[in-house]
Amino acid sequence: MSPLGIFNTASTAFGLLSALGGSSSSTSAGVGKGDFASSLALRLASQRTQSFDSLLGTLSGQGAGGGFDALFGGSSALSGVDGILSEIGFGGKIDGLSPLGRNLSLFDPESAFRMMTDINNRDVTYKAQFSELSEMKAAVGEMRRAGEALAAKIADGATAADDAAIAAQLQSFVTQYNDWVGRFESTVQSGGLLAGTQAAEVSLHELRQSVMNIFNGAGGGVRGMPDLGLSIDPATHRATLDGSRLQSVLASNRDGAVAAVGEFGRHFARSAELLVSEHNFIPNRLANLDRVIDYIGDHRTSLQAEFGLGDPARMSTQVATALAAYERMLKA
Repeated sequence: MSPLGIFNTASTAFGLLSALGGSSSSTSAGVGKGDFASSLALRLASQRTQSFDSLLGTLSGQGAGGGFDALFGGSSALSGVDGILSEIGFGGKIDGLSPLGRNLSLFDPESAFRMMTDINNRDVTYKAQFSELSEMKAAVGEMRRAGEALAAKIADGATAADDAAIAAQLQSFVTQYNDWVGRFESTVQSGGLLAGTQAAEVSLHELRQSVMNIFNGAGGGVRGMPDLGLSIDPATHRATLDGSRLQSVLASNRDGAVAAVGEFGRHFARSAELLVSEHNFIPNRLANLDRVIDYIGDHRTSLQAEFGLGDPARMSTQVATALAAYERMLKA
């Protein structure tokens, strides 16, 4: 092994940290910035430090710290390391693993193998999350168009003058909104594929808050869509439309009600647009996922050569389904 190989751990960890990049917000939108990258960097450094520290300390008769510290003593120290490694058969690149996929040259092959197992699992999970979040991004775009369509219909004088037409447009919006919630609500809950993913959680929350915004129509004496009978169940997060309440407000304050619906449609569409705009929550999270997926793919061979093959990733049904969708995305 070349003496430069001793430092592969540090460079590998640094590369992974760079690949992960910044988070899409100041908290948890990045891909495991505080978990995977930092943990991996520390574990890689610790693993290789223990391996070579023990090796060099034993062979040179020094304590554990002295052997590894000698690596930083200049070219003569590095030359000595080369000689020691050559004497015991470790000269040149190590390309072989044990029949069970372990790198037996490491101080703790099993810990390294488990670490590679974790990387294998995360690789699959990140790909599945990328697929699921890409679908959410497309669905947010559909919700933006739903808001725009509602505002456009209300701006049409014929629709604005017809109580039944207004009710029909609102009911159509409610149906589409509930389809959105039904598709993605479970993915952010415990055990869901996007659980703990801020980009997904914020998207659901922001569109829900947009529906409940009491300032839509304030200029016309209306306190938002709840005043018109459009409400969201706090437990299920599904929307419902109270037709009798809507008719009552249309009868008592038609201009204010129509203005409120128009404002709501425009503001809802704007909220959805911001969620998928460049450098915002969903695009940032997708960019981070893409970087770490590429990094693992590009360095899989070298990681396995150093730390063993690891066990194959274990996949739940939802992960397997999303992973299959991800593979289809690559071929499209």
